[in-house]
Parts: sequence; structure tokens; C-alpha cells
Amino acid sequence: MNISVLTPDRTIFTGSISQVSLPGVEGSFQLLEGHAPLVSALSGGKVTLSTAGGEYKFYDEEANTMATGNDGNRTMTFTIERGFVEVLNNEVNLLVQGARNMR
Repeated sequence: MNISVLTPDRTIFTGSISQVSLPGVEGSFQLLEGHAPLVSALSGGKVTLSTAGGEYKFYDEEANTMATGNDGNRTMTFTIERGFVEVLNNEVNLLVQGARNMR
């Protein structure tokens, strides 16, 4: 499935993933391939995703630019401020107030 992690001023991550764990307002939950359509509010907290191979792009805070990777099964972690997630047809969109890479 594909994911985009977006803040009002930048893209944090975009690419193919095998899973993502999110901080929902009523507790953490995980999304996997083929998940049912969903719209949910997110609280601030930790987002952990695993890349699925193929090219992906992520915001590199140290370089202040987008970087590209292509390794599968890489785990990436971000801390986010509140926001929303939308899932539809294996497309996941995270719209959050802010995010920082934890690596």
C-alpha cells in the first residue's frame, strides 16, 4: 500500500509500505495491506512504518530537503502532532499539524 505523510508546510514521507502503526485518539492501531476504508482522528504521538521496497521519499531534517531511499523492510519512526488519517483502496493519507523524524 502507498502512504503520504503531510504537514501544512511539507511532505514528510511518501512511498510504498507494508504496515503503519498510528496513535489514534482512543488508542494506537495498525494498518495493513487491504485495510477497509477508514477516516480517523489522530492524537500526537509516534508513527512507525515499514517500507515495502521500491523507491520512497522522506524529509531529511539534517539536510532540510527530501531524500530518496529504495530499501525494503526499513522501519521509520516519526513523532506527530494531532491530525487525521484516511485509508481508501490501499492509499493511506496522514494529514498532521506537524511531524519530526525519529529514525
